[in-house]
Amino acid sequence: MSNEGKQVKVHYVGTLDDGSKFDSSRDRGEPLAFTCMAGQMIPGFDAAVRNMQVGETVTIRLEPQDTYGPRRMDLVQTIPIAQLPGSQNLSIGQRVMLQSVTGQPLQATVTDKDDKTVTFDMNHEMAGKALTFEIELLEAK
Repeated sequence: MSNEGKQVKVHYVGTLDDGSKFDSSRDRGEPLAFTCMAGQMIPGFDAAVRNMQVGETVTIRLEPQDTYGPRRMDLVQTIPIAQLPGSQNLSIGQRVMLQSVTGQPLQATVTDKDDKTVTFDMNHEMAGKALTFEIELLEAK
């Protein structure tokens, strides 16, 4: 029986290929609730839950095309500090909000900086990475 369109609750643990955990609803002590196949989740996660039975646990490994996509080098940009007032105070690793030419907010990570330029990576932090999820379906209504 399909869970498509149903309100579901799951517990999950997400890990990278090196075994490091990047997210866990279990650690937060609160299950994740969403409408299955409504586009609220990354596609591969949604697809895995679609045909699960309540009480079932599955482990899936998703390639980047089924999660946050590949890393795109066009989303890494180096900008002169003179064009961004205040950017001289940024540090490598810092997460910032930028704005596109159309006014759309863009989250970015500072990946490099020298006296004249700062480099921003606007890729999602999980872009280009395969993700493994252990998912337990708790409820489907």
